[in-house]
Amino acid sequence: MTDLTIPSTPTRFEPPADLAASANVTAEAYARAESDADGFWAEQAERLTWAEPFTQVLDWSDAPRARWFVDGKLNAAYNCVDRHVEAGRGDKVAFHFVGEPGDTRDITYAELKDDVSRAANALTSLGVGSGDLVAIYLPMIPEAIVAMLACARIGATHTVVFGGFSAEALASRIEDCRAKLVITSDGGYRRGAPSPLKPAVDAALSRLGGQSPVDHVLVVRRTGEYVPFDDATDLWWHDVVGSASPEHTPEAFDAEHPLYVMYSSGTTGKPKGILHTTGGYLTGAAYTHHAVFDLKPDTDVYWCTADIGWVTGHSYIVYGPLANGVTQVLYEGTPDSPHRGRWWEIIERYGVTLFYTAPTAIRTFMKWGREIPDTYDLSSLRLLGSVGEPINPEAYLWYRSVIGGDRCPVVDTWWQTETGQMMISPLPGVTAGKPGSAMRPLPGIGADVVDEEGRSVPNGSRGYLVLTKPWPAMLRTLWQDDERFVETYWTRFADLGYYFAGDGAKKDEDGDIWILGRVDDVMNVSGHRLSTSEIESALVSHPRVAEAAVVGAADETTGQAVVAYVILRSGDGNNGEALTQELRSHVAKEIGAIAKPRQITIVPELPKTRSGKIMRRLLRDVAEGRDVGDTTTLSDPSVMALIANRDTESAGA
Repeated sequence: MTDLTIPSTPTRFEPPADLAASANVTAEAYARAESDADGFWAEQAERLTWAEPFTQVLDWSDAPRARWFVDGKLNAAYNCVDRHVEAGRGDKVAFHFVGEPGDTRDITYAELKDDVSRAANALTSLGVGSGDLVAIYLPMIPEAIVAMLACARIGATHTVVFGGFSAEALASRIEDCRAKLVITSDGGYRRGAPSPLKPAVDAALSRLGGQSPVDHVLVVRRTGEYVPFDDATDLWWHDVVGSASPEHTPEAFDAEHPLYVMYSSGTTGKPKGILHTTGGYLTGAAYTHHAVFDLKPDTDVYWCTADIGWVTGHSYIVYGPLANGVTQVLYEGTPDSPHRGRWWEIIERYGVTLFYTAPTAIRTFMKWGREIPDTYDLSSLRLLGSVGEPINPEAYLWYRSVIGGDRCPVVDTWWQTETGQMMISPLPGVTAGKPGSAMRPLPGIGADVVDEEGRSVPNGSRGYLVLTKPWPAMLRTLWQDDERFVETYWTRFADLGYYFAGDGAKKDEDGDIWILGRVDDVMNVSGHRLSTSEIESALVSHPRVAEAAVVGAADETTGQAVVAYVILRSGDGNNGEALTQELRSHVAKEIGAIAKPRQITIVPELPKTRSGKIMRRLLRDVAEGRDVGDTTTLSDPSVMALIANRDTESAGA
């Protein structure tokens, strides 16, 4: 379990008086939600436009399989786009798009509606309809959002694959969900240069061969770089979508209609396809975006820096913010291209008021120095958010002081791909925030820290983070694997009906919650969840590797970093640095650059119990420079000294 230093007397920051006076959500919401949960969530659902009203808020009769807003019908794309145009807000900017090379586009809600309608008509012309799966593999460009909303408009289910994932990772996701169409681009821009995407799609489909379910590949022209084109399957977006009609009538779908599948690393090598449906998910995303960011859509300019390939991009760039009708910034590139002040330059240019980013980015800016953001006018900001991993108190304080000018509250949000919406967070007009603490469950949410038996731990104690009651945006199942859904999330505390989040947590002396990190074999690297077994499988697929063990080690920049311990095949000499670099590159090819180990140590043996189980906690001790813990259960305790010596040599190299 990754620890987080909790100050003995945590600093508190009271809500700014002016924000508290006009806050969207006040303290009374907690009691109201507690006394009448169904009434509270019915009220939040009325943020949306329903084609047919729901007859029941929650059907929990087949727990843990939930049905929210029973019998209700709606269309997610209509709620995110059309209704704002119909209300006379079509001229309002939906997105200020900033490309990494410096190109910009302002897209109004009326223009977004036309683009989504054209794309919906184009998908229909390609034989895509309700119940079909579409894989989206795009950079951070407007077409990614248009593609998602076009799928939602016609009832197709989308699965967005992060553009940094490899062809192999893309192939596994296409194969698992049986995607009928892939939407990609020639590439995007990354650190000042074109970064190709279409070749990875070609490689993925080639890998699947005759088992590929894909009929067509729709390609957005972004960089203009040459890409191979198969006239039998490949189509240019500008030809197919550009020539389609902007007139399209959205169809209403059941509240439980599948909206998207998002793959997330699990404790086995196979990624989990997490299924989110429409009505509950859209309600949860819109409500929490409104409440936690104290959103004033008529005046706020909101910017979430997440990639569209992760759940944060789904809930807090696409569905929540667009349902709330806000103006957003959408940026394609990295924070250091073409210079390290790029993000602050964008905030200054567009007058961003609400900013949502990851602790990894904040710690990187800290290393670069405050003189960079100090060059820019950040006075438009009124609220800062943190997402993806626990934020350490030092980063929180730097963020609040340097970026927020000691006037902006920081909302440190805890939630997961599985939860679909924020679950634990300060309310900016209510909570006296503590640096490093996620604080309390939001109104309507049940969360607790419990011991092995599921009993709530006393203040000042640590345990397991659980969710004690259902919530609207909760995952409905795992794609084509309901048994794994129940086993993964609901069996540990089955008698109590608790959802086990996989995270450890602590209650401080006030009962506020501090997230301590994963307790299973999943790492959190720069806010991205990676499976140790998936990386181990990638390493072992290399012809020179016999066995591998991977752990997540604390890292001051990324939160956790991948550290691998590898046994070579018998008789295989160690080529030192050349081999470790080859193995790192191999992992990047198999999974993606995000999974590349920070350090690989070649070892003669791994620490195993007599039953053959690898003791990863001992490897984590070595990787983080601690004294090695109890080795009495190992079949050969002496192996730890050999590993520690090799690790020191490897780190020195």
